This record gives sequence, C-alpha cells and structure tokens, in this order.
Amino acid sequence: MAQARKLDCESVSADCRFIIQSENEDEAIELAKKHMKDVHGKDFTDDELREEHLQVV
Repeated sequence: MAQARKLDCESVSADCRFIIQSENEDEAIELAKKHMKDVHGKDFTDDELREEHLQVV
C-alpha cells in the first residue's frame, strides 16, 4: 500500500482547517508551500515542511 503525505494546517495555525494529502511527496510539499505563502504569508523550505509538518498516513 502506498504511503501518503498529509499536512493538517490546523497544527500550524489554529484558525485554519486546510488539509493537503497526496501520495506524491513532492506534490504535497509544493501544495503546502503555496498554501503557507498565499494564505499565511510564511515561507517554509522543503526540509522544514518535510521534517516538522508533513505526516505519513
């Protein structure tokens, strides 16, 4: 079974319910970076997202 990557934005920002989930890690990271920049005005590196925010589900 393939593993998916998930970002639950509520874990980063208590008032945001946005969730990203993808079986493609690169896609999940790109979507997360775009969301964080566009919605929260925060820049994250790929490694920061991978290590601190993305969960394997």
